[in-house]
Amino acid sequence: MTTLLYIVSCFYFFLPAYIANASPPLANTFNVLNGLKKPIDGGKTIKGFPILGDHKTWRGLICEIVICFLLVQLIFWINNYYNLPFLSIIGINGSAVSTIQLGLLLAIGIVFGDLLFAFIKRRLRLEPGTAFVPFDQINYVIGAFIFTQPILGLSFDFWIVLLVLTFFIHILFNRIGYNLGLHKAKW
Repeated sequence: MTTLLYIVSCFYFFLPAYIANASPPLANTFNVLNGLKKPIDGGKTIKGFPILGDHKTWRGLICEIVICFLLVQLIFWINNYYNLPFLSIIGINGSAVSTIQLGLLLAIGIVFGDLLFAFIKRRLRLEPGTAFVPFDQINYVIGAFIFTQPILGLSFDFWIVLLVLTFFIHILFNRIGYNLGLHKAKW
């Protein structure tokens, strides 16, 4: 197995999370589910500072969970239907894993990671959009690890590759989104 194939396999597995993570700004740009554009924290504060911030909305949460869940189903189906090597290369038996369970855990994990680090940023008095490198770029990988590792048992190498890969992919796509006017921060 080549290093490049391993990296592509890591990317393939985490593609639903990458796409889901981009869905809140896209939902905002295209005015999707506007009735759910309400802050998750309800505007509440701790010691005068927002719990999460008004940019963490029910719309974003629901978009991320639904899109990630559906895309997990799709990538596993594609992998099994076309007998692709990607999942087996990283140590996942695509026919032995419950895609419903994995889809839910991955979706909840990426949202958890995002919200956890939004909470931490607010406690550090950092405004939304303020750089919090590297956590802004990898928060959802950390959440995914917490929620999926108990059922997947993937290697340490997998998670390290995914952290590094995600760091650079996140910066690249945020810069693209920023230049297109879809995202408010470059990072």
